[in-house]
Amino acid sequence: MKIKVAIVMTSVAALLLSSCGNNAVKNAKIQTKEDSLSYAFGIVNYNALKTDSLTLDPMIVAKAMLDGKAEKAVMTDDVARNFIMGFINKREAVKKEKQAELDKVTFKEYIDQNEAFLAKNKEKSGVTVTPSGLQYEVVKMGTGAKPTAENTVKVHYVGTLIDGTEFDSSVARNEPATFPVSGVIPGWTEALQLMPVGSKFRICLPESISYGAQGAGDKIKPYSTLIFEVELLEIVQ
Repeated sequence: MKIKVAIVMTSVAALLLSSCGNNAVKNAKIQTKEDSLSYAFGIVNYNALKTDSLTLDPMIVAKAMLDGKAEKAVMTDDVARNFIMGFINKREAVKKEKQAELDKVTFKEYIDQNEAFLAKNKEKSGVTVTPSGLQYEVVKMGTGAKPTAENTVKVHYVGTLIDGTEFDSSVARNEPATFPVSGVIPGWTEALQLMPVGSKFRICLPESISYGAQGAGDKIKPYSTLIFEVELLEIVQ
């Protein structure tokens, strides 16, 4: 559900009411092209909300518009918008939680494989594990400055899954990537701040500090551990 749809629905009610005056909405007559346009907008947008499983009472929508016209609305525009946003955000959060619980069952075998990989990898010589679960090993330690969360950096990297599937590579494109340290997934943000310029690290990111239950694109399934070889080329001034 996009908030703009709900706002459009309110605007549609305004069109309908403007053609009906203060008469009961249910008795409004469709007599002009403008009336037909008002009705068309109303039914299309109401059906869109219904398809999205969000049911509004059209008479209450009409009452709100009449109250607004009479300058007797019980909500300001800001309060109304905030209420809609809060309602939609809460509903979407509940849906995501329910979907995540279903996905844990669907992807149980895959989750177990990723957890087993991380458990084995952290026992390797040279691997450091941080409190967040980030696992990293130094391939080459640079001598430059370490970036902060406020910096922008230029890096080369290759990203793979635990089975070796490559899902992204600046090396293959022969073009380093430049981005804000704070503008990437949490595992990257943390790892980059551990790397002096000139360093090359191998990092393993549990799903909790990568893309989590959502996954990303076609190759990164939900609950994927991501493995990167990252070379920090420079802090962009």
